Amino acid sequence: MESLVGQRVTVCRKSHFNAAHRLNNPVWKEGKNKEVFGVCNNENYHGHNYDLIVKVTGRIDTESGYVMDMKVLQDLIDEFIIDRFDHKNLNLDTIEFMNLNPTAENIAVIIWNILREVIDPQMDLNIVLFETERNFVEYSGPNQ
Repeated sequence: MESLVGQRVTVCRKSHFNAAHRLNNPVWKEGKNKEVFGVCNNENYHGHNYDLIVKVTGRIDTESGYVMDMKVLQDLIDEFIIDRFDHKNLNLDTIEFMNLNPTAENIAVIIWNILREVIDPQMDLNIVLFETERNFVEYSGPNQ
């Protein structure tokens, strides 16, 4: 039987966090913000129950048989993402979104940038962020 060691495989870990935000472009007039962002422009904010899937692709390690230990991946997600964003108002409580509109697209890119710093650069990283059951975004890094 051919060895599976060294094959490229994607491992995925799903996490969850709750956060509030307001979509708003301060350069635009109130009417344009309401037209573009609708109820998501509520001046009192609104919340989401975000589902996050972190995908890491790499070669199977010859000794462990893992691409990446899932417990290690979950610990990184908890420390660098969940602890930072869970039960926060993204606009008011996080420095990442003080001057950046916290759209699902921007949140996914920020999460990717944060995790890219702590996951082996030899591995590919992909972020899937569900804002609702039906609305989600995916980001694999620049130029992907």
